[in-house]
Amino acid sequence: MALKSTIYKADLQLVDMDRHVYGDHALTLARHPSETVERMMVRVLAYALHAQDGIAFTRGLSEVDEPDVWAKNLAGETTLWIDIGQPDEARVRRACSRSDQVVVLCYAASSDIWWQAIAGKLARFANLTVLQLPAATAQALGALAERGMRLQCLVQDGESWMNTPTESVSVKLTRLQSPA
Repeated sequence: MALKSTIYKADLQLVDMDRHVYGDHALTLARHPSETVERMMVRVLAYALHAQDGIAFTRGLSEVDEPDVWAKNLAGETTLWIDIGQPDEARVRRACSRSDQVVVLCYAASSDIWWQAIAGKLARFANLTVLQLPAATAQALGALAERGMRLQCLVQDGESWMNTPTESVSVKLTRLQSPA
């Protein structure tokens, strides 16, 4: 018998002063049995940092041809593709050909080694952003996870915080590649 996804609910209040994006989002997250709590919370962070019209979680790990988070326009075209982790070069190339903007958010301790191996092969993509989250920050985000969460994401002057009513995690991303 196959294991089922665990459902998490999050009320996310977003205050992004850098992009002037504000709002309340009622999120339902299905955590695949093979997904860690840290990875799930990194998905929430990616959603918050790139919130826009048409943004949504996808089937993620359950569907290899979909990113973890995407945004589609009214015509159904993918305008934003976000992969979490360390996707292979071929997957990133396919994503860059399918979407206007591609973001890879890596968070594992081994992400430096992964990036060194494929950075030269991906440098030509003008629509690719690669961000690195320290592994310790991913673990701290994972500690915020509850089946029913109230979260606030604050972005100001290039710095980000993910807060619950009782805890706060400072999020410092390193930009490994920016769009041309």
